[in-house]
Amino acid sequence: MKPFLFFLIAGLTFLGACSPEKVSANKQTAQSQEISSGQQKLADGKTVYETNCAGCHDSGVAGAPKPGDKTAWSERIAHEGMALIVKKSIEGLEGKTGAMPPKGGNESLSNADITHAVTYMVSAVK
Repeated sequence: MKPFLFFLIAGLTFLGACSPEKVSANKQTAQSQEISSGQQKLADGKTVYETNCAGCHDSGVAGAPKPGDKTAWSERIAHEGMALIVKKSIEGLEGKTGAMPPKGGNESLSNADITHAVTYMVSAVK
């Protein structure tokens, strides 16, 4: 009976330490980290864009949608969705108005780099 009593008291003590205030503070911290992470991903995407993508996308070479071109990006998102846009950006594509080499011609970029760059370009539209 004594081991049961010990575990009961230990369990109740542990549960008492889990107050709603602490859970709320942890949730706020997690949300804050999520926002910071999202901002960091956009900053990373901007860097990748400026060093690898801007050459074609700033001028619209071969039909490359320009950042902030609401019509071009909205149509792509509506027809393909973000996941397919990212996939095509990673794998490359041949479209009606032009082509894009895989990873914009820079195979050293990671899939995450491409995802962040696409997210950055689309974020300029919102």
